[in-house]
Amino acid sequence: MTEVNDPLAIALFSEIFMADQLARNRLSKVLPKGMELSHFSVLNHLARSQDERTPAQLAQAFHVTRGAMTNTLNKLQWAGHVHIRPDWDDARRKLVTISPSGRAARDAAIAAIAPILADVVETLGADKVRSALPVLRELRTRLGDEG
Repeated sequence: MTEVNDPLAIALFSEIFMADQLARNRLSKVLPKGMELSHFSVLNHLARSQDERTPAQLAQAFHVTRGAMTNTLNKLQWAGHVHIRPDWDDARRKLVTISPSGRAARDAAIAAIAPILADVVETLGADKVRSALPVLRELRTRLGDEG
């Protein structure tokens, strides 16, 4: 059993938190005007899934409240990046899809952040990144299971 003040655990999470903060900061600066990281994340998720999602499903996927997701979706809808329609089978629910404008905005965001991501991988080395991925995936899975 790991002790409560385990320096290894504290160092691991300190590095993760700092890397997260620095990455968010750098990526946010190059996103297209008006786009927030949360907007990009939702657009990317919708573009990759290619299925309609409910706001509740999106909130669960991103581990945020329904209110926070509704706020993000309202901003994306206002920008024309998502379509939100009633669920014809259950009028209480809504369904969200990415629009052609949203797909273009997501592609522009990827084009803006890709050089930063590629530079990090090149600087660290592909082998180091490949070896870190299984540990990070397992950590994400473990933390997600406990949430």
